[in-house]
Formats: sequence, C-alpha cells, structure tokens
Amino acid sequence: MRSFVAIPFFLFLLGLLALTSCSQQGKRADLVVVVGGEPESLDPAVVTGQVDQGVVSELFEGLARFNKAGLSEPGIAASWEISSDHRVYTFHLRADARWSNGQPITANDVVASWKRVLMPTTGSANSYQLFVIKKAEEFSAGKIDFSNVGLEVLDQQTLKVTLRHPTPYFIDLCALPVFAVVPTKLIEQVGDDWIKPQRIITSGPYLLRDWRINDKIRLQRNPFYWDCNHVAVSTIDLLPIPQANTAYNFYASGEADMIFGKLFPPALIEELKKRSDCHSACFLGTEFLRFNCVQGPFRDPRVRQAFSLCVDQFFLTKKIARAGEAPAYSLVPSEVPGYHSPHVTRHDPEKARQLLAEVGYPGGKGFPLVNYLYNEAQLTEGIAVELQSIWKKELGVSILLARQEWKVYLSSLNQLDYGIGRSSWVGDYPDPNTFLDIFTTTSGNNRTGWKSPAYDHLIQQASVTLNPEERFHLFQQAEQLLIQDQAVIVPLFYYAGIQIYDPKRWGGIEANVLDKHPLWQVYRK
Repeated sequence: MRSFVAIPFFLFLLGLLALTSCSQQGKRADLVVVVGGEPESLDPAVVTGQVDQGVVSELFEGLARFNKAGLSEPGIAASWEISSDHRVYTFHLRADARWSNGQPITANDVVASWKRVLMPTTGSANSYQLFVIKKAEEFSAGKIDFSNVGLEVLDQQTLKVTLRHPTPYFIDLCALPVFAVVPTKLIEQVGDDWIKPQRIITSGPYLLRDWRINDKIRLQRNPFYWDCNHVAVSTIDLLPIPQANTAYNFYASGEADMIFGKLFPPALIEELKKRSDCHSACFLGTEFLRFNCVQGPFRDPRVRQAFSLCVDQFFLTKKIARAGEAPAYSLVPSEVPGYHSPHVTRHDPEKARQLLAEVGYPGGKGFPLVNYLYNEAQLTEGIAVELQSIWKKELGVSILLARQEWKVYLSSLNQLDYGIGRSSWVGDYPDPNTFLDIFTTTSGNNRTGWKSPAYDHLIQQASVTLNPEERFHLFQQAEQLLIQDQAVIVPLFYYAGIQIYDPKRWGGIEANVLDKHPLWQVYRK
C-alpha cells in the first residue's frame, strides 16, 4: 500500500481558496464589451477621453447620473431645490448612499471631491467645468481661501451650492465624471495608488475587480450601491482593443458580446449597416483638427487658414468614414436645439495657396517639417493618410505622420508636442457652451496654446446672458473667431454612433444625442 502524508486542514482550505480565486479569475464575465483604447486613468478628476469617462462612470457617481436616454437624473442626491433666481441649489443626499466598503457617503465627501478637482496639484483638465460655482475659479487660481467658495454643508446629507450665475445645465454638469464623489481620505493616504484594484473604493454601480493593462478591466456589481437592485449584470469585462479588425473578430467569434465606439472594419460597413445587430445614430460629437498655435509655422493664422481651406469634409465623410457621418463646417453640431452655427468659407484650395505664398511659402517651398499627430485606430489612420496627400497635392507641403498609442497621444496633445493634431469632442450637455468653452484660455482641454481675450469675453458674456437669442448670437461670434478668423481648429465631420450587439440577447441600450450608454442599465434578455 502506497503511504501518504496527511495535509493539515487549514492548508487544505488555503489551497481550495486559491483554486477558487484562480477559477473565478479565468471565468468569462457575464458581459464582455470591446471599448477601444486603454484608459489613461480611472481617476474621474483627470480623464478626458470618451472611453475613459465611460469606464469611470460605472465606478463613480456624482449628485446626478446619466441614464440610457442620455438624460440626467438623481444620483447620490435623491432630490434638490432651486432658488427663484436659479443660483442656489440645495441637494439632499440619499440616506443609503454608501461607498463600496459600506461606509456612508456624506455632503463633506462631495465638497472634498470638488475641492480636489479645483486644486492645481490635481492637474484636472476639466476643472474649469466647476467654475460655474461661486468663487471656484478664484480658489483654483490661488487667489482666495476655499471657505469663500459657494459650497456649504448644512448637515451630513444636505449640501448648498451657490453659482456665479444661473446655469440651466448645472444638473447635467453634476452627472459628469469630474463632479463624481471620490474617496479623498484614501487618496491622501496612498496617493496615485488609490485607483489600483486592491485599494480602490468606489461610489458607483460597480467595483474594480481587476485591471490588466492592454488586456481587460473587470467590473463587479457593487453590493453597497444605493440602486444595486437595478444593476442587472453582475460582472463585466471591458476589452481595450483599438484595432477594428481585431475588435470585430472578438465579437464574431463570440468572445465579446458588444462593441462600443467606432470599431468596425471599413470594408464591412455597408454590409453591417443592413444587419439587426448594427445600431447607428447621430449624436453630439465632432471630429476636428487642432493646430499648435504657439510653436512653428502655425503661429500665423494665415498658415492655419491655408491648411483649413484645403480640407474637403464631404470627401472625407463619403470616402473614408462612411458610417453615416455628416460633413462638419462648425464645431457645434446642428443637433443642439435652437442654435445655428455661423457660415464659414469652405473648401477653397486656390485661396489656400495664395495665403501660403503671402506668408513666404509659395508652392510650399521652405515650409518646415511638421507632424500630424493621431491615435492608433483604423479610421484615424485612413484620415491621416488622406490629409497628408491633400496637403501635399494642394500646398506642396510634406507632413510627417505621427501615430501614437492612446495614452501617449493624449500626453503629446497636453504638452503641445505636435504640429497638427487629430481631435474630437463629445458634448456633455445639449448646449453650444459644452463645445465652445473648451477653447477659453483657462480650459485644460484647449490644447492649442491659443489665447484670445476677445474669445474669452464672448464666452463669459454668453454665460451670464439669460436671453436665448442674445446668448446664441454671442456663441456665433465666438465660433466665427475660432474657426474662420483665427482658424484654430478645422471641423471634419459630426459623429454617427455605432454599437454592435444582438438586440435579441441584450437590452437597456438606447440611441441618444449624448451617446451615453451606461452599462448598469444593460440586461440580458
């Protein structure tokens, strides 16, 4: 008889737990979604990309949240009252609002989270969105003490917010990631490590169970979330796959249940649009180019105008994008209710050549080598190659293509390490302000180096103007200055959102103008 060594019972249990953990780690999630690139961060204060903000919104929540219809609704705050002059909001937090560790979320947590965003040391590109709060901008600039900011904790579940001026979209702002409630005490203790799976404490529908760079992000339903009973899917895997062909292969083979974003092989788009699992709809998003306005030849607005006038937006949408996008001649999409962008000069290569000769580069001779920066994706690659060809043909200028991985690309934009940069913006709320205020001097999303007191003044005046017609007229003047007079950016096309999933298997997803598709509302049929 073969002898054996008895294993102590506690060692047996440890081994069983380890096997169970490995089994759970390797088990397929209830929902697998391809989301595009790797998030730059999971910190609500610093993320700027649409993919990044989508992930963060599953982990963290603010006083309000966006639903599947793209509408803001009560979040951590159960209700609020608005004063007669529309400047004071009194929020009442839910009694059952809790962190993922079970501790209560209080009004002090909200104030601490917003203070962190406003502090320059946080490096939030979106901090300017909190400047609608009284004295918030002055505190962020280091001019006053935080006690002077329009935030007052009345009790643990009641917060009074005083605005600089009436802001009709303030509740929409409260649903944005930058307004989310984060565990500031934990952040003070462990610093940047707070977003790691083994440390993070969340306030939203999901926990961060795992984050493997360039592999997957695993989310697990947060049992302490106040609306946990309406979060249908228990575990979600998010796959950061930027290549369209690879993304589609994951879906076609059944390894992924959904594809979010413009991740589809261009060769298949016509066929995909005929299928029931391809869902397309216009939303408030614009693809555009930025110029580096402080370095190199693009410091001269005439050079920027020349490059802008060579771009044929109609050709790009019909021959390159091909997913139902509309040519864009303004930054603000036409879907914004009641607003009409100003008329701007369109495709005019002859005028472009005249402008370039006027500044000393006839036929492109002597024009310095500059780069075109873009993130890796099949669509952005196609646009980059086409633009390079256009500028060579029409202006005689050679442009160096610089393709970068998402995080590096964002860093290059932030550091103005580019000549021309591929860019995009998706509206946070249906108003011209959400597009135009990103190019003010104080905006962390400007990323052009361009500063215009005249532009800043127009945006500021619009923010305090209550008459809609007068307000929109100010925005029109600002947009005219941005796109034509100074040619800081070049609009390319307005987005058509595309999601790929089987509607017979999955529900809880609706087309909306903000392209908001919260996964906490997705359910298996």
